[in-house]
Amino acid sequence: MADPEVGAIAESLAAQHGITRRKEVSREEITERLLFPLINEGFKILEEGIAFRAGDIDVVWVAGFGFPDFKGGPMWWAEAVGLEFIAERMAHYAATLGNAHGYWTPAKLLSQRASSTAGLSVGRRDHQVFVG
Repeated sequence: MADPEVGAIAESLAAQHGITRRKEVSREEITERLLFPLINEGFKILEEGIAFRAGDIDVVWVAGFGFPDFKGGPMWWAEAVGLEFIAERMAHYAATLGNAHGYWTPAKLLSQRASSTAGLSVGRRDHQVFVG
């Protein structure tokens, strides 16, 4: 049940910040906008040496935060989706949503791996792996 007061607050804030309400947002877009920045942060964690392997990040997300274990963890899932696809979609969101604070700027390691054949590990390159 929708709360009319919350709706009014949301409309007011959207108008104040120049945000146009969209009636339809696809499952794919929701998944990308939630998980691609998470994956990008995982690449930053690897760059900074906080985690030794991508699998270490996956273990934390699966065992600690409840990421669906049948998806293998966010870093494994990133490899399955395709790092190039993730980098391309992050650039798309930067262009369409704005990137004033660098939210959509790919980590250096993500950019490097996306433009090479190295990847993080062996996996499928099907961007419907999670959503479908």
